[in-house]
Amino acid sequence: MLVLGIDPGTAITGYGLVTDRGEGSVAVAHGVITTPSDLPLPDRLVMIQRELSAIIERYRPDHAAVEELFFNKNVRTALSVAHARGVMLLTLAQAHVRIFEYTPLEVKQAITGSGRADKRQMQQMITLLLGLDQIPKPDDAADALAIAVCHLHSAGIAALE
Repeated sequence: MLVLGIDPGTAITGYGLVTDRGEGSVAVAHGVITTPSDLPLPDRLVMIQRELSAIIERYRPDHAAVEELFFNKNVRTALSVAHARGVMLLTLAQAHVRIFEYTPLEVKQAITGSGRADKRQMQQMITLLLGLDQIPKPDDAADALAIAVCHLHSAGIAALE
């Protein structure tokens, strides 16, 4: 199973593709989709849709794991990310990719065993779990890989039930 993990954002969207080859999870690809901050939101959403469509077309993932929206203070940022996330979900659905959603807490628990893990702990664990030589950069790509690994673990557990 090939899983596309997505860390949604308007300025930077992280993506990571992970598969399980029996001995453990393997990173296939990772990176970010970026949009210029001076573009109007509709134009940024079109860019996100086009680039995500290209990633889907190139790798043909079986499942997509998308982080659920979490915000504390900035409602304006949360709304623009929600718009971007909606475009991502629509793009995945139109490509017939099965979509699964995870909270940041669920991802942290799946990767480190603790919902209180900090970013550095998450990055170190994802590097270890995927057998990478170094921490994936930028942070958004590492987060997307973690979301994909979270889904692989969750799908594996669900298959056992």
